[in-house]
Amino acid sequence: MDVPTWVWGLTIAGIAGLLAFDYFFHVRKAHAPGLREAAIWSSIYVGLALVFGLGVWLFGGGQMGTEYFAGYVTEKALSVDNLFVFLVIMASFKVPREDQQKVLLFGITFALIARSAFIAVGATMINAFAWTFYLFGLILLLTAGNLLKPDDHSEGADNFIIRTAKRVFHTTDYYDGDKLLTVHNGKRALTPMLLVMVAIGGTDLLFALDSIPAIFGLTQNVYIVFTATAFSLMGLRQLYFLIDGLLDRLVYLSYGLAIILGWIGVKLILHALHENDLPFINDGEHVDVVEVPTWLSLSFILVVLLVTVVISLLSDKGKAQLAINGARRHAAAYLDLGYTEDPHERDRVYELVLKEEATLRELPEKYRTKVHHEEADLLELLEQVHATHDEAVNGR
Repeated sequence: MDVPTWVWGLTIAGIAGLLAFDYFFHVRKAHAPGLREAAIWSSIYVGLALVFGLGVWLFGGGQMGTEYFAGYVTEKALSVDNLFVFLVIMASFKVPREDQQKVLLFGITFALIARSAFIAVGATMINAFAWTFYLFGLILLLTAGNLLKPDDHSEGADNFIIRTAKRVFHTTDYYDGDKLLTVHNGKRALTPMLLVMVAIGGTDLLFALDSIPAIFGLTQNVYIVFTATAFSLMGLRQLYFLIDGLLDRLVYLSYGLAIILGWIGVKLILHALHENDLPFINDGEHVDVVEVPTWLSLSFILVVLLVTVVISLLSDKGKAQLAINGARRHAAAYLDLGYTEDPHERDRVYELVLKEEATLRELPEKYRTKVHHEEADLLELLEQVHATHDEAVNGR
């Protein structure tokens, strides 16, 4: 189905309007969104994506609607996995919690622009070269294999671009509100706020390398590819604050995503064989193979994600990882005086530390023993938190 130019125009204007709304009404004033605010706006953006999908189904037909929902669910799942890396990067730069949503919104905007460019290139390649399906399928299979490797999401922010920027430009180690540039020792200097945005933008480019082939494996309709990708990114900022702690609990998410990307990779290669024009494969003729229908892919993706999330939430390993990572992150945040100037936020973080300590004490003996033997730095951090809190209480 060809999408009229005016529909494209309205769609792009609507997405741009949503981004502008976020910039002017949500992140203009630095603040840390509460659970209620994050939940409400996450629901609104998911609702908009679902309503748009129903519109696609109504006006474009069942096939087009199914492709949109399959693409949206897949891209959303990949975006959630990307939040792990965003979390690590912002922790590396010690971004104040009040300013984290501004960094995330920049990352989302950059991702949307970068992925739009990737979509245009991908669509051009697919239209010109049928062998592109082989390439995309191979990329997804390699990505699936990498996801199965042990990964603690330790990709910090000390990448080549950041190291180069620090050597070439005058930078500071402190934040000046949410300013990207400040004056240090009488000279203009880059703040960590600008550097963290560069780091987020750089990782977005890497994420697009598996994101775009994945959705092209489900549909070659450029309008569906663009809208499903855009709506999966919209609301990601609110989702970050909504499932902040739960991210550590999804210990098996990477395995689920590996299965999904592997499935789509095989689907792409089967489609490539069906459309084959490479002379060294079946003399350049198409190969009569089974093609996976989109409705089956959507069902498979939903089942894999559901099973992955349920197993992660019910597992003792997930509970232990959540408590260990959460305690370490919140203890470090509490001790970092640059984390926030809001005393209520500091009290909130301390309460989280107490809850995570209680969870650690209630873990099965296997995991309690692991904490005592392998997490000496965490136990030391927790002692410092209690000592600092006692001093603060006595000084009030």
